[in-house]
Amino acid sequence: MRYIQIEDLRSDMVLKYAVSNAGPIAQKSDLLIAWDGANAGTVGYGLVGYVGSTIAILRPKLEFHTPFLGFFLQSKFSDIQSHCTGATIPHVNKDHLLSLEIPLPPLEEQRRIADLLARADRLRRLRRHALQLSNTFLQSLFLQMFGNDSGYDAVSFKDVIKIDRIKASEDEQKTLPYIGLEHIEKQTGRLTSEFCNQPQAMLATNYRFTRDHVLYGKLRPYLNKVIVPEFDGVCTTEILPLLPRKGKIEKYFLWIYLRSNKFVDWASGNVAGANLPRLSPELLNEHVLKLPPYQHQVRFSEFVSGIHRTMKKEEESSRQSEQLFQTLLHRAFAG
Repeated sequence: MRYIQIEDLRSDMVLKYAVSNAGPIAQKSDLLIAWDGANAGTVGYGLVGYVGSTIAILRPKLEFHTPFLGFFLQSKFSDIQSHCTGATIPHVNKDHLLSLEIPLPPLEEQRRIADLLARADRLRRLRRHALQLSNTFLQSLFLQMFGNDSGYDAVSFKDVIKIDRIKASEDEQKTLPYIGLEHIEKQTGRLTSEFCNQPQAMLATNYRFTRDHVLYGKLRPYLNKVIVPEFDGVCTTEILPLLPRKGKIEKYFLWIYLRSNKFVDWASGNVAGANLPRLSPELLNEHVLKLPPYQHQVRFSEFVSGIHRTMKKEEESSRQSEQLFQTLLHRAFAG
């Protein structure tokens, strides 16, 4: 029988099975909720199988359309998380969960609302998947073209990039858009939906960057937060603006290289600080890479820049579909 874990509440892409009795069994009409950990409050439904120890089964006593209930709990995700208990490992607050008032329209109306939300949900998931495929394709192309680096010259980063730690002026901080680490998605190479292209409200020490830079998150490098900005701005000092030296290394080649498993593993193994692990700029400068001929990088970058433009359009479509889903979700359960 299938074995259901937290990641299965979000995606059915990878199925796992239990060889023996592995715990309580979820029925198709049940709601499943992640009970503890960083994902506490995540909801799934329509799944049948043994459930993992971090998942609770919610079994309705009244006649409900299960997807309707599932979307209702999704609309309460932030509220559920904000009431979690536990300082180190958050747990869903059972009393708060049971106190939630669920709207109870007729069953046919529940089905109509759930069907509408399901269509919007499928659209946003398809948009996300398209972005994931584009990102995977770029990584695969990089490995295909440069994976065998035995014939390339070994160079230090300091020979091909400049770590451009120029402090932004007060005027620049008041007028240019600000990027913090929280605005860069982990693993994807793009900005989050929370980024609003505005200056920050409070002035602090920040670095200035231009669209010629690659922005590299030095804090917790295993999160792989690296982007190519399409505008001039300022960023937190936890982000290093890297300026490729002309004729040495191409911007898009550098972007994909910094996000490669090989570099992420190296950076993650060379951090300092137990609670806030950072890669020092000095150590980054000494990193040695096998650099392919510049003309090969140019050919690769020309192709990647086209894909990057397409990805930007996909990101906008993804943002719009996410906004549509959240708007419909709010209207359905706002009362």
